Amino acid sequence: MELEPYRGELLAFCYRMLGSFHEAEDLVQETLLRAWKARDRYDPTRASVRTWLYRIATNACLTALEGRARRPLPSGLGAPSDDPGAPLAPALDVPWLEPFPDARSDVDARSDLRLAWVAAVQLLPARQRAVLVLREVLEFSAAEVAGQLGITVAAVNSALQRARATIAGAGTGDPGEIREPGDAEAVAAIQRYTRAFEAADVPSLVRLLADDVVLEMPPLALWYRGSRAYGLFIDRVFRTRGPGWRTRELTANGQPALAAYAPEPGGGHRLHSLQVFDVVGGRVAHNVTFADPRVLGAFGLPSGISADEFDRER
Repeated sequence: MELEPYRGELLAFCYRMLGSFHEAEDLVQETLLRAWKARDRYDPTRASVRTWLYRIATNACLTALEGRARRPLPSGLGAPSDDPGAPLAPALDVPWLEPFPDARSDVDARSDLRLAWVAAVQLLPARQRAVLVLREVLEFSAAEVAGQLGITVAAVNSALQRARATIAGAGTGDPGEIREPGDAEAVAAIQRYTRAFEAADVPSLVRLLADDVVLEMPPLALWYRGSRAYGLFIDRVFRTRGPGWRTRELTANGQPALAAYAPEPGGGHRLHSLQVFDVVGGRVAHNVTFADPRVLGAFGLPSGISADEFDRER
């Protein structure tokens, strides 16, 4: 029985359920181990291997979610800050939503991996999450989902209706407006942003933002809305850490992203953060910047790079 080919899609499923890439990896490993131990009891006349694996993975996720707090982004916890000089105190007691490194999975980038969508899914009770992802994303039938969860088809349909209403009310935006990382307009927008960011050119950077752009930075609980507030905060960053930052482009959650390297006093650059973007209408509409070293470690990025290395890459 071949189980390994399903690892990538199971990883994306568990991530959508849990909001944590690291926990998703652990649960996928647990799922495959359970399946391997139970392989002699698998009945191909009752379900395909894929459906059987998702039943195991779903149960593992539901067990993991028992008694757990949801994983939010800062914008899900309160109003935006109006103080660009606010203290930068990490809220380490919050189980923050983590980004998904696209390079670690063979799952195609899709809107249902977007950070805003996954954050909205975290608002749902665990079983509603499972129904929504299994039905809407993975396109299992209502009967298959009922079998996976041990409930009736009517209960599946009711849970799906409630989940859809919650997601619609969460204001995740129209996925059709969000540009994929390879979209020419998104590529051009991020390239312009990169040039302005590396030049510490705040006025040029601000011109690349949507008027109501959102900037949030877990594990910091504060966040900002609007191009003016965004510009004031970024100006503070450059004044504090200095100009001369360098970046590497990549993707996360099916969205364009930048790994940002801050200049070191003795030369070279140190990995500082990962910026994950929504691009709408050729402008940056949302930037979620992650600075937790454990989160950054999932992307396999070098922790430090010399100026010569950056020059050779370009």
